[in-house]
Amino acid sequence: MSTAVPTFRQDAQVIGLVGVAHGVSHFFHLILAPLFPWLKEAFGLSYAELGLLMTVFFVISAAGQAAAGFVVDRVGARTVLFAGIGFLGLSALVLSQASSYPMLLAGSMLAGVGNSVFHPADFTLLNQRVSTPRLGHAFSVHGISGNLGWAAAPVFLTGMAGLFGWRAALLAAACIPFAVLALLVVYREVLHTDELRAAVVSQKKAGDAQGRAFDFMRVPAVWMCFGFFFMIAVALGGIQSFSSQGLRELYGMSLASATTGYTAYMLASAVGMVWGGFLASKTDRHDRTIAIAFMASAVFSLVIAAGIVPSLLAIVLMGAIGFGAGVAGPSRDLLIRAAAPKNATGRVYGVVYSGLDIGLATGPLLFGALMDANHPSWVFIGIGIFQGLAILTAVGVGTNTARKSVKAQAA
Repeated sequence: MSTAVPTFRQDAQVIGLVGVAHGVSHFFHLILAPLFPWLKEAFGLSYAELGLLMTVFFVISAAGQAAAGFVVDRVGARTVLFAGIGFLGLSALVLSQASSYPMLLAGSMLAGVGNSVFHPADFTLLNQRVSTPRLGHAFSVHGISGNLGWAAAPVFLTGMAGLFGWRAALLAAACIPFAVLALLVVYREVLHTDELRAAVVSQKKAGDAQGRAFDFMRVPAVWMCFGFFFMIAVALGGIQSFSSQGLRELYGMSLASATTGYTAYMLASAVGMVWGGFLASKTDRHDRTIAIAFMASAVFSLVIAAGIVPSLLAIVLMGAIGFGAGVAGPSRDLLIRAAAPKNATGRVYGVVYSGLDIGLATGPLLFGALMDANHPSWVFIGIGIFQGLAILTAVGVGTNTARKSVKAQAA
């Protein structure tokens, strides 16, 4: 087994390949939402039925993500990642040929299965294959690539659907994961985790793995991390689903201007992640960075909710909310890494990040009800509240991890 420290080139290759795969995952988070106007007309669907397609995606992803973590620790992250990307491509093919609502649900479920593997597989690969000094930057790039996937999906899908129809848009989208899968297969040796698989197999033969496979679930910090991801995901679900419509109703904006607010959020979030990567590399108290960043974002969200600023400034504040969320991103992932027990990376990330999917499934339902009740300001109030609750869980994780570290040093 090689113990050589990874070179910059090796680290960059792993970070780049995992980042591209993560971008595809986030692209498929929005594989249907931008096409809702076309699907609504083609199938005569209600908004509730359209929303259910998104909820099904994230519910399946949440359940699969927790299970995927165990599979990653058992057979290796690379194999699981390849399978997930393949499922995404297959889901787009099924959706493109849908002739009924049940077929749309089936395609959404397949996409949820594919999406479920990415966080346990990605973070296991980054933690195993990237040198520790560059992990902060690795998590930063990982987050940025996800945001770029989110930003690209509406532009790509609505553009293709406007020119060639929604079925052609989905067929074109199916080409993306298959092309990325081909790239990953070509560079598969860069992503091997043979050392990890050997260690897991060795534990199993010794009789340890089976008895201790669920030990990590008794760690309080793991469940606090789960709660943290649930809170930020509910807020994100509100931003993704209804921030544009909320801005239109609160400030009388045009659709183009309101969409610009969401775009400002995504772009500023990507910039924030770059800075957040440097901040995360310079401190061990990642909970403090998260607390400051989300506190600022929550305040900005409440200002938008008050409806007291000019519409242009509201768009700027959307960018500020995104910047704060972006700054917190790399610290968030390192906080989980510090809380995770050894040899349980995939399982911990799988369980913790299932909170993200559950939150993304819950957010649109909650904020959609607020919009149906004609309370657009409460969309932004809710976003601020859930970001504030996320601070409490992050501080709890950081305090718990710091206390364990002090005890370990004393021992």
